[in-house]
Amino acid sequence: MISLPLFSLLTDVAVLAQHGPTDVPITGLTLDSREAGPGVAFCALRGTAADGHNFIAGAVEKGVAAVICEELPATLNPATAYVQVKDSAEALGHMAAAFHGHPSRQLKLIGVTGTNGKTTCATLLHKLLRELGYHAGLLSTVQNQIDEEVIPSTHTTPDAIRLNALLARMVAAGCTHACMEVSSHAVAQHRITGLRFVGGIFTNLTHDHLDYHGTFDNYLKAKKAFFDGLPKTAFALTNADDKRGPVMLQNTAARRETYSLRGAATFRAKLVANEVHGLHLEIDGREILFRLIGVFNAYNLLAVYGAGVLLGEDPTEVLTILSGLTTAPGRFEPVVSPTQAVTGIVDYAHTPDALENVLQTLHEIRQPSQQIITVVGCGGNRDAAKRPIMANLAASLSNKVVLTSDNPRFEDPNEILAQMQAGVTASDSAKVQTVADRRQAIETAVRLAGANDIVLVAGKGHENYQEIRGVKAPFDDKLILTEVFAAQGK
Repeated sequence: MISLPLFSLLTDVAVLAQHGPTDVPITGLTLDSREAGPGVAFCALRGTAADGHNFIAGAVEKGVAAVICEELPATLNPATAYVQVKDSAEALGHMAAAFHGHPSRQLKLIGVTGTNGKTTCATLLHKLLRELGYHAGLLSTVQNQIDEEVIPSTHTTPDAIRLNALLARMVAAGCTHACMEVSSHAVAQHRITGLRFVGGIFTNLTHDHLDYHGTFDNYLKAKKAFFDGLPKTAFALTNADDKRGPVMLQNTAARRETYSLRGAATFRAKLVANEVHGLHLEIDGREILFRLIGVFNAYNLLAVYGAGVLLGEDPTEVLTILSGLTTAPGRFEPVVSPTQAVTGIVDYAHTPDALENVLQTLHEIRQPSQQIITVVGCGGNRDAAKRPIMANLAASLSNKVVLTSDNPRFEDPNEILAQMQAGVTASDSAKVQTVADRRQAIETAVRLAGANDIVLVAGKGHENYQEIRGVKAPFDDKLILTEVFAAQGK
């Protein structure tokens, strides 16, 4: 069991005031008062739903050794150490890193941020490193991994305590590298504070998470803050073809590197062919066939190639390994019907840009006679502004569309669907129908499909649940689509 004196955890924390002993032994950290107890340091964070300062008294009653807070309570318990800080979340990041022995400093940690492509890039980089012979960890939306050990993932980026604990487990298992998705929430909430990265990758920036960040500018600043915090020993690799790509590099101390399919960059690629069987790319003068499909995956592959080279690996070996890799679960994942009469595609596309990319890719690889039937919904209690945009894109780029529920959470699914339907133009309305039940929507899409048509089920990808009124019921798009194909003999 870890036991460290409180003062040793405060080395990198900007302390405003202290009350009580700072040599008290700390055996655990928590931001949840329900986990409070003797030896634990309780960090009172101001969240979007609740303020941890309201739970300080309860934590003290449970005998916590220390309280970390931005505002001291009116009454102080003489048996408890109180540490007042400017930002509790930032303090927790530093304390969690120190408590677990700064595991990120013992790893080559690479972070991937952006709206779309984070999971694919992080997963491909993890696979690449393991194929190169390294022990490596992965922190992603789909799952966390320590080499081959799979650990379920609940957030794109875990809180600072669990994040550092996972990194420490990677170190203990002999990992030398780790790849992680860095969400905008994680940056804004200081979940990655205290970590040392050897590299950062920027994929792209499009409309998402405005329900949390408020404005697109705030969303951009959260992404940029990750690069602003990179040390000069790290690399910052950005997509030069995204207009926000150069912005990420403006204030970084890291080595500035770029990748592009269109112009001058550190790492360049040319699209030779984009076909149903994969991509044919010319990268830095070498022509390579890849198993992944779509222009968006050309960017993902190029980003991972660049990261591999910047980590000191042989370019030819990196390309050879990448040519044989497959994508992350739920990312443009094919589901073939028993008779192969209909092609199914399951994809996590839950933003306008991602959905447009997937549909454009299907147009690029389909035969002229093949129709595209799209099933898509939008999540509840999330950015509502993208709902009509998603429906408009689906309708304009598909032959037929079935609008349905995603994860409605605490919203009325029919209200979400009405907001989506508002984005469908009069000229496209005839090919759009609404089926609130997601399984029935998938069944409807398969019935609408003719021989050799393509059914795209978008929005949930790897998720194996559907969240309704706070309850997560089992629901797997890939499994459901497979069952529907089998039942309908398609």
